[in-house]
Amino acid sequence: MTKFNNYVLIMAGGVGSRFWPKSRNLFPKQFIDILGIGKSLLQLTYERFLNICPNEQIFILTNETYADLVAEQLPEVLKENILLEPSRNNTAPCIAYATYKISKLNPDANIIVAPSDHLILKEDIFISKVLQALEFSFENNALLTLGISPTRPDTGYGYIRYQKTDVTGYDELNGVKKVSAFMEKPILAKAEEYLKSGDYVWNAGIFIWSANSLKKAFVSHAPEIAALFESGLPFYNTSDESKFIADHYPSSPNISIDYAILEKADNVYTIPADIGWSDLGTWASLHAVGEKDTSNNMVNLNKVNLKDTTNCIIHLPKEKAAVIKGLDNYIVVDDGEILLIYPKSDEQEIKQVAKNMVDEHGIKYA
Repeated sequence: MTKFNNYVLIMAGGVGSRFWPKSRNLFPKQFIDILGIGKSLLQLTYERFLNICPNEQIFILTNETYADLVAEQLPEVLKENILLEPSRNNTAPCIAYATYKISKLNPDANIIVAPSDHLILKEDIFISKVLQALEFSFENNALLTLGISPTRPDTGYGYIRYQKTDVTGYDELNGVKKVSAFMEKPILAKAEEYLKSGDYVWNAGIFIWSANSLKKAFVSHAPEIAALFESGLPFYNTSDESKFIADHYPSSPNISIDYAILEKADNVYTIPADIGWSDLGTWASLHAVGEKDTSNNMVNLNKVNLKDTTNCIIHLPKEKAAVIKGLDNYIVVDDGEILLIYPKSDEQEIKQVAKNMVDEHGIKYA
């Protein structure tokens, strides 16, 4: 296998509504310097994959609304490698679009699909696991997902049950495992059972497969999607591609890659991995991984005077100063237009709170 068969598809079209009000429809979380390090999550993801393949083999899939944001944050990415969805039809159609386009460029393409807004602290282990998966997918008709070794009985993630027996003679701790089933987000008692068994990993939405293997899977399990995007083969990588996508993409089924392919296929595998992963799906998850002061507060600027304030996440515009007293376990976020002060324990309500603001005060708050 040569590294020049490796391609990366970074999914950057989501809205990230649980990070409201910092993450908004016109500037969602993948474009935000949410960690306060001078780089957005999208930029960090892109840089991570430069260890896997050259710049020209990295593609960004996003909604057409964010075309300028992607180009601004990733000026090194080729214009033709920014794939624009004219509608939000979930992950199966956009992955199919990219797969057929890339396979026309290179029929032997080996593709990694990854979210743009996740945090990976152990990048060296991540790269090692991905390279191992690429080797397996290059040699086998296989659909792989990088499974995250669970550290707690979390009810916010889907789980993957796998067979402990190693399928290829790889080392038992690091080998490729056959997937038995995909499990929906569980109740706490079931999550505790999963953790105790040792047969489950979190589904992080990081996939590795050859273009040929995935196209076969679409033909077998989602023929409508296969037929639609195969009909675009004369147009991909030409000046007519954008018109074909604008005309046909919105009619594709609205379905995730999990439901369309992975839960139906019998050639799905996983590599369990401890890579310091977080999907950064909520403010509390950001607080859990971020740098904190001696009172367990995560604060993104220096001009803050805190008194009797603990366990908070405080995310304010850089030019602001703040004085805060008497808060414990709160989210304090100011995006310059909206101020949110909310108990961290109730953060699952934020998505609905954002919707209520839009319903009551207008679309500008979305």
